[in-house]
Amino acid sequence: MLHIPILRKGEPYRSIDIAKVPDFRTRETFVEVSQANAGLIRRDLVDQDSPRKALTAFTTDELIAMSKRAAEYFMNDTLPVGDQMQTPDDYVRQLSATTGMPHILVRKNMNKIRGVMAEIDSVLSGLTRGLDLKILDAGFGVHEGHAVSFFPRTQSLGVILPSNSPGVHSLWVPSIAMKIPLVLKPGSSEPWSPYRILQALIKAGVPKEAFSYYPTDHGGAGAILQYCGRGMFFGDSASVGKYANDSRIELHGTGYSKVVLGDDVVDEWEKYLDVMVASITENGGRSCINASGVWVTRHGREIAEALAERLSRIVPRAVDDPQALLAPFANPDVARRISGIVDAGLNESGAVEMTEKYRGARLVEQDGCTYLLPTIVYCESNEHSLANREFLFPFASVVEVKPEEIPEALGPTLVVSAITNDENLIERLVSSTLVDRLNIGAIPTMVIGWDQPHEGNLFEHLYARRAFQRATAAA
Repeated sequence: MLHIPILRKGEPYRSIDIAKVPDFRTRETFVEVSQANAGLIRRDLVDQDSPRKALTAFTTDELIAMSKRAAEYFMNDTLPVGDQMQTPDDYVRQLSATTGMPHILVRKNMNKIRGVMAEIDSVLSGLTRGLDLKILDAGFGVHEGHAVSFFPRTQSLGVILPSNSPGVHSLWVPSIAMKIPLVLKPGSSEPWSPYRILQALIKAGVPKEAFSYYPTDHGGAGAILQYCGRGMFFGDSASVGKYANDSRIELHGTGYSKVVLGDDVVDEWEKYLDVMVASITENGGRSCINASGVWVTRHGREIAEALAERLSRIVPRAVDDPQALLAPFANPDVARRISGIVDAGLNESGAVEMTEKYRGARLVEQDGCTYLLPTIVYCESNEHSLANREFLFPFASVVEVKPEEIPEALGPTLVVSAITNDENLIERLVSSTLVDRLNIGAIPTMVIGWDQPHEGNLFEHLYARRAFQRATAAA
């Protein structure tokens, strides 16, 4: 039986407490994962200086070069997983076995992770807004004609990771090039990606002391966030809510991302149907940057009808089918619960499901797998309970709203793709505190540029700027 150990400052550690992670289809144990208790984590995190010193022994340029090498190792090499070796194809099959994600989607996410490591210099340029990274080595320097100094806010970054999509792991990777060690809690059914990323970085020359990997429960996750000076937390709104007022923790929760068609272009909505479909369905609809809403000023029912017809073509396929676009649920109870929430909303007046007539039941069992088929709901008002909801499958509500109500009616939104040439609307969106990431034009919500921070800014999360002056040396 394959066993994945804890990593304590890079050293494997086998715990007597083991979690048995099942194959999503057979429900038989597929891999055993050592579990770290909160006491062990707290004890290890007493020393956060030595991992940091191990990284500061290298220049930023050296760590960037290591990241670039690690990109190719992650994508192409055979790397350790526990006491066994893992080929890239093994990684794809193993991740798919415990999460249900089709192989083609695993490979797309794998390439996304590789891309961040390979383009780390562009990523850092975007995060630091073009800062000369040698300033991080010296602690001070000159930027745009001014003396500047930056200092780390923390000795380590603690990250509580999800199981829904491997692509999210690209968000914490730049920490190493910024000389901040990592303390990771993997998702319960997706221990594979963070472990493989760490092994690729270690092979590329990053000191293993910079990495701690703690599969653990909620108590252990709390210990990581409590004792690391800075944290990232991926989870649903209920999970991350308790940290909403903790500035030390960068939260990555529900996105409520949306495509907005301005009043000036909505009569030509057919031209933008592909953008809407891609925004809703890419990556199996499992990302916080998938559109869960299409907000328009009119033609809402027509647009919902067209989306329903297009999305009904997406059907369950075998995990190794290159055309598979839909991921089954590793836990069938989660799928049933989500479908029940949608049905409860549809029992309220003011909303109608548009997809049912094309594909029948939403919840289906096929070849031992449980799927939720793509669902489009037309809402007459943004006040309806389904108008601003997000689920772990391709779901979107089409909502009609008055032009003057945008963006206030949108509510907090991670990504808005606003298809409009209306400068007044663009100005309101740019000025809005509700919009985290803004695309102007026919850009799917899933499209991310290397030089643009995805959500928050990791550099500003990990480093602070201090006032700095230095007297000229006496003659």
